[in-house]
Amino acid sequence: MSSQDIKNARPLSPHLSIYKPIPTMMMSIVHRMTGMALYFGTLLIAWWLFAAASGEAYFEWVNAFMGSIIGRLILFGYTWALMHHMIGGMRHLYWDTGRGFAKETTTKLAYATIIGSITLTILLWVVGYMVR
Repeated sequence: MSSQDIKNARPLSPHLSIYKPIPTMMMSIVHRMTGMALYFGTLLIAWWLFAAASGEAYFEWVNAFMGSIIGRLILFGYTWALMHHMIGGMRHLYWDTGRGFAKETTTKLAYATIIGSITLTILLWVVGYMVR
């Protein structure tokens, strides 16, 4: 058998276009994305703390940016990423106990993750504005 025959006999690897997006797959992808976004958000927190230690003028400038529409949208997105990643981590912790692997359960947990993260984010921001 030639090397060309061996190459032709092998099955092709499935491409992403073959897969149908399902809730658990999408939440896995979003969990990884929010993990990456948390690195950026942590840099923002470090920037804010650095500004607080640097002096009043620089701190006021950073606070003005964080208080602007763009800054608040970034902070809102950071809050959502934090909530989503936290709930996704709790879902994985539940799976680490060996439970919740039925297809119906994993799908319900995927929907609960997205609904819970959005709800918690909005709730945190509403409480934050009420306390403010």
